[in-house]
Amino acid sequence: MSRLPPLNALRAFEAAARHLNFRVAAEEIGVTQGAVAQQVRNLEDVLGHQLFDRLPRGLALTANGSIYFSSVQRALTIIANATETLAHRASSLTVSTTPSFASKWLIPRLATFTDAYPSIEVRVIADQQLSTFRGDGVDIAIRHGKPPFGKGLAADPLFPVDIYAVCSPSLADARRPLKKPSDLKRHVLLHDSHNLWPEFLEALNEGGHVDASKGPRFSQSALAIDAAISGQGIALTSEQLVERDLAAGRLCRLFNFALHLSLGYYVVYPEDRRDSETIRAMRDWLITQAQYQLNAAATAKRSRRGSRKTTANPDKL
Repeated sequence: MSRLPPLNALRAFEAAARHLNFRVAAEEIGVTQGAVAQQVRNLEDVLGHQLFDRLPRGLALTANGSIYFSSVQRALTIIANATETLAHRASSLTVSTTPSFASKWLIPRLATFTDAYPSIEVRVIADQQLSTFRGDGVDIAIRHGKPPFGKGLAADPLFPVDIYAVCSPSLADARRPLKKPSDLKRHVLLHDSHNLWPEFLEALNEGGHVDASKGPRFSQSALAIDAAISGQGIALTSEQLVERDLAAGRLCRLFNFALHLSLGYYVVYPEDRRDSETIRAMRDWLITQAQYQLNAAATAKRSRRGSRKTTANPDKL
């Protein structure tokens, strides 16, 4: 590559050529008028061509100056755009997770992250396909499973997974009772891609009494949950995905029973990017949000236990 002229001289020339005035150019780039004039003279010496005609009332570009100005302005614009793009990319963060987790857990909480980190632009990819972190633009992922998730990937736990049976309160209070597990045989079972009904019924000792194959099937857990909310049947889900629906009374939990899975939710990201400020901010925020939910669930569980004891022993009030 041939030797380039000083960048400061090019900036001074470009500003002076746009304004045809050394004083206005100096004000724009934050230097003195004399400094701009000197930078332009040095550039003319390097190039061996006069770029301006100095007139009593300002400047005029020479023929060579006009040709050079067009190319320099284009080159500086390319550099400015490249710099802006890189700076913007450095402050953006792409999160990958499943559609159900995105819609039921992440999106309702995401505003608290953007409020805390307004300079980080968050992009959410909701897809069943797992990110490889190689060429797909993903910075951090939320995965349901158990580590290791792949070579060179770090994983931090968010929360364990307990599976509950849930339905609309209107269904639970209908003429066909839902008081005990055997009542399931008179109701519609809603299935998702995890296909946990056989294991759930076996744990309830109802594996031989309730047909685990019956009922509609959905490709995503969120769809089965929405079907349950609308009163179409009974779904299996983790508390993390239906916490807000339970609190709002759109769903109720059945049988006071949970199937504990060996899988959990994890924050996953490339090990060599552990110290990235944006990844660290999102990782810590996710872990904090998960801990808030776990603490709230534990408090609610203690409250339910206390309520049952009070109901069973009214004389102790």
